[in-house]
Amino acid sequence: MKKAGVIKIGKNIQAIRKSHGYTQEKLAEAIECSPRYIGDIEQDRSKPSYEVLVKFCNIFNISLDDIFSEYLTIKGNKKVNVALYGFDTLKPNNQDTIVHMIEYFNKRSSKEE
Repeated sequence: MKKAGVIKIGKNIQAIRKSHGYTQEKLAEAIECSPRYIGDIEQDRSKPSYEVLVKFCNIFNISLDDIFSEYLTIKGNKKVNVALYGFDTLKPNNQDTIVHMIEYFNKRSSKEE
């Protein structure tokens, strides 16, 4: 967990946006703001409003925990793997491949214990 003195979430927001295949322009249109504002948020030059954060979470079907996880001391302190944010947008055969890989590694890991 990082110290919460200065909270910087720009890189998390950028990673989530990119993992869903959104450009700054497309996200700005969906959130109803300017692409420059999105860029400023991603570079930690501006802080997003509550309204923007809620819209962002709803667009990408995530929670605020996913954005702020490295600053929170919640049970389990889950750190979401940004690479999986776009999982639900993949073609079914690609989703199946990923699920099978996870199952394989979980089985392998349990045998090693």
